[in-house]
Amino acid sequence: MEVLNAMLTPITTGFIGRLRANDQGAWFELWETFGPVVQAQLTKWGKGRIGSQTVQDLSQETLAALSESIERFDPTRGARFSTWLLAIAKHVLGDEMDRRHAQKRGGNKKAAELDERWMLESNAMAADSRYEAAVFGAKVEAAIKAVGKEAEFADFSIFSMRVLEGKPGREVADALGISEPTVSRRLARVRDMLRARLAEVIMLYSFTPDEREEAQRKGIDLSPKQDRDAGDDALFDEAIGEIYLRQMELWREDQAERLR
Repeated sequence: MEVLNAMLTPITTGFIGRLRANDQGAWFELWETFGPVVQAQLTKWGKGRIGSQTVQDLSQETLAALSESIERFDPTRGARFSTWLLAIAKHVLGDEMDRRHAQKRGGNKKAAELDERWMLESNAMAADSRYEAAVFGAKVEAAIKAVGKEAEFADFSIFSMRVLEGKPGREVADALGISEPTVSRRLARVRDMLRARLAEVIMLYSFTPDEREEAQRKGIDLSPKQDRDAGDDALFDEAIGEIYLRQMELWREDQAERLR
C-alpha cells in the first residue's frame, strides 16, 4: 500500500480510503460515474447472452472488486484507471459465464481469484477508442453534474444553453431577456467552477501521468487564469460541448442495444 500512496494523489488516496471503509457516499459516487460505462461494456461483450439485470449485477460486482483489490494494485506497472476497470469487468464476466457453463454440466465453478495479472496492460484487454472515450466522458459528465448542483440555477442554465446545447450568445440573451455581456459574465463563473471540479475528478480517477494529461490532449485547458488567454475559453467550451454530446450519444446507443 506504501507504493500506491506514494504514486497516487492525496485526493485519490482519500477517496480510496472511503471505499475501503465502505463509505456509502463514496460508493454512490463511483457507481454514478462509472456504472453506466461498465454496463455498456458488459452489454457489448454479452452479445445478448446476459440480461439487463445481470448486466447491472455484474457492474456492481466489478466496482466492488475494484475497491477490494486496491491494496494489491501497483501503479508503477503503468495500468490506467480505465484499463484496470476494463480488466476487472472482463474477469467478473468471465466468472459469470464459467459458472453458467458449470451449472449446465451439473457442477459448480469456483470463482477465479482476481490477482495482479488482471491489472497489467496487455493486448488481450486493450481498450477500444469508444470505451476510452466513455471513461473520459464519464469524468466530464460527473464534473458537469457536480457544478449543476453548486452553481446558481440561472448561471448553469446559461452554461447549458451556450455550451451543452451550442446556442449562440445572442440567442441565449434574447431567450432570457438579458444582455450578451451578462451571458458572458455568468458563463465565465460556471466555466471557472467546471475547470476546478473537472481537475478534481480527473485527479481522483487518475493513476498515471498519461491520464492526468488527457484533458489537455482533448483541448480542455485546466491551467490557472494567468496562464490562459481569451481564446482558451472558447476552445474549452467547444471541447466540453463535443465530449458531452458524444457521451449522450454513447448512452443512447447503449440503451438501444439493450432493447434489441
